[in-house]
Amino acid sequence: MREGVAVKEGEKAPDFDLPADGGGRVRLGDFKGRPLVLYLYPKDDTPGCTKEAIGFAEVYDEFRAAGVEIVGLSKDGVADHEKFKAKYELPFPLASDRDGKVIAAYGSWVEKSRYGRRYMGTERSTFLIDGTGTVRKVWRDVKVPGHVDEVLEAARSAG
Repeated sequence: MREGVAVKEGEKAPDFDLPADGGGRVRLGDFKGRPLVLYLYPKDDTPGCTKEAIGFAEVYDEFRAAGVEIVGLSKDGVADHEKFKAKYELPFPLASDRDGKVIAAYGSWVEKSRYGRRYMGTERSTFLIDGTGTVRKVWRDVKVPGHVDEVLEAARSAG
């Protein structure tokens, strides 16, 4: 079960304006004219989410060289984001979607199952959004190994 309509390639990205680490805000409109990688993840400082964040951080300069920005987004609060960002020296903003409205708008609030228990949670997903706000590529149910390289390759062609 997926809450919200799953965003598809070629569609306009759902708008957002969210609090971020460092006391700032992150808005889709801030990236007008340049591509954005928006990656949604379940929880700060958990094994898969940490590997994914470190992966993006390790090649952040390559994304920037391609003219592409990165924003991480989860339901964690700004204080948690700040600790996570400092601990792993993440060079990109982390946005806080406490009520999950943006996650749902991207179709990434889904039913999950763990140890036979069903619950709603954030699906690890990534969206490559071009400078006009159009979704160019969508990755859903992301498996961390190799993902960052795949996104970087797609981002280079979008930059």
